[in-house]
Amino acid sequence: MNLPAIRAIYKFEMARAGRTLLQSMVSPVISTSLYFVVFGAAMGSRITEIEGVPYGAFIVPGLIMLMLLTQSVANASFGIYFPRFTGTIFELLSAPISYLEIVIGYVGAAATKSIILGLIILATAWLFVPIRIAHPFWMVTFLVLTAATFSLLGFIIGIWADGFEKLQLVPLLIITPLTFLGGTFYSISVLPPAWRTVTLFNPVVYLVSGFRWSFYEIADVSPGVSLAMIGLFLAICLAVVAWIFKTGYRLKS
Repeated sequence: MNLPAIRAIYKFEMARAGRTLLQSMVSPVISTSLYFVVFGAAMGSRITEIEGVPYGAFIVPGLIMLMLLTQSVANASFGIYFPRFTGTIFELLSAPISYLEIVIGYVGAAATKSIILGLIILATAWLFVPIRIAHPFWMVTFLVLTAATFSLLGFIIGIWADGFEKLQLVPLLIITPLTFLGGTFYSISVLPPAWRTVTLFNPVVYLVSGFRWSFYEIADVSPGVSLAMIGLFLAICLAVVAWIFKTGYRLKS
């Protein structure tokens, strides 16, 4: 494996985040803090706790997951789209580096940035409400797997998109609504049975539920099922990326 090439791509992408620190780190933290203050204040006065957990603390895992999903997709999609837009993708494709190493470099950097952002948001939330992490190992596992999976999804979107507007299409119209409807600010157990059944078709439910379980040991679905769903989605994304490089889909156009 060409480790220097992976390191070069990784360092370049991480350096880009450093140059756009306000946009990459500060803005998402401020946005999440506003979510926390608004929803915590508005809903917290009416819902004091859910399953024994104060409402302010209950929504923290969901808010972290919301930002993790959107930022993973955004970082990875822009990271691979920009070389296509400027034409420097051809230099990358002609270099002595395999497709696997390209993916590791770009997806690894995007996932790293998202994980750092998630930890910053967790530390920020700790200033507002008392948080306990019942299973730190599984918390980190869910964090890393989710960041890697959605960074792969962002990589796919960055190759599929043929304009900057399409980079925002999936995050704004699909991922964000699914996250809001996936138990970020509530437990699906409070929904009527019919809507609860419909909600279980939302894949984000399993991500939020598993992540919240690692904090408070409460979950809308089994943690094992949550891990299995993340593994399935990860496998699908890997298969799509493999197909893209095998066929050259949009890489040379």
